[in-house]
Amino acid sequence: MRATRSAPLLGLLLTGMAPAQQTVLDPAAVQAHRIATLWWFFFGLLSLIFVIVIAVLLRAIARRSRGIEQEPLESFHVPSAATEQKLSRTVTWATEGTVAILIGLVVASVATGKTVARYIEAPGLTIEVQGNQWWWYVRYIDDNPQQIVVTANEIHVPVGRSVAIRGTSNDVIHSFWVPNLNGKVDLIPSRVTYESFRIERPGHYRGQCAEFCGMQHAHMALWVVAESDEDFRKWREAQRGVAREPDTAERARGRQVFLNNGCVLCHSIAGTTAFGQNAPDLTHFGSRLTLAAGTLPNTKGNLAGWISDPQAIKPGNHMATIPIRAEDLQPLVEYLESLK
Repeated sequence: MRATRSAPLLGLLLTGMAPAQQTVLDPAAVQAHRIATLWWFFFGLLSLIFVIVIAVLLRAIARRSRGIEQEPLESFHVPSAATEQKLSRTVTWATEGTVAILIGLVVASVATGKTVARYIEAPGLTIEVQGNQWWWYVRYIDDNPQQIVVTANEIHVPVGRSVAIRGTSNDVIHSFWVPNLNGKVDLIPSRVTYESFRIERPGHYRGQCAEFCGMQHAHMALWVVAESDEDFRKWREAQRGVAREPDTAERARGRQVFLNNGCVLCHSIAGTTAFGQNAPDLTHFGSRLTLAAGTLPNTKGNLAGWISDPQAIKPGNHMATIPIRAEDLQPLVEYLESLK
């Protein structure tokens, strides 16, 4: 079974989701509103300047006369005093206007940058996001170790609460960017960077690595799911638990297939003997929206294709191709999809 390359239609295929937009022009967080306002300010002002310049150009082309005192042909290289004065005033006004506009744009840009980059000192929720080639490790930080949750390629947050993103990188420079929520923040090896946002409405918002990080940079996406406090509490409570026990013979067989193959060398599933740390935690894999960091919707067919030949779907990724017998593939898929 081979998965299809359906990433461009991902927003339409995910159950219960409206077609997703990944754009700064549809802000869903306070910080994104500031960025969108700056964008519209730039767009409006520069569009006006463009229209004025084109209008002046067309007027100059349409005029029969240059509008300045005509010079005798034999002394054309020496402008008259009136012409010199008029040209000097025009150049001076244009220069002063240009400088004033540039200063205004810089001030507006710097002010917006300071506002959106300001780290929230006492956020309602702190999430560690670590970039890897080519997936996202997500860890919910809490003073109580029992409240810590680990997942991958998907971030759930409550609406109306301040969220701080603590960014790191495990290999090369990545850049965490969810356009609807805030600007970009680089994730740099051996350094910690911060970003914050407060989402104002429920929804699913697509993020992307915005720093070229290798062969599969374009297929390093993630989803931010904004939901009510009650839904977020239920989700986090479910994520804290160990993996579900298989409830059918086929799923029990699938778990044995997983534990008896090389999957356990990289992946972990809480409540089993799988403790790999080099790849996404699969304890609640079945509840996630996508496979392979947003490359495919999380469906049984796509999962079977991903397990069978991950290099065909995402060439160069670090998931090994493990030979799974045909009769073992479906039980393995059933087991993994049952991990809600």
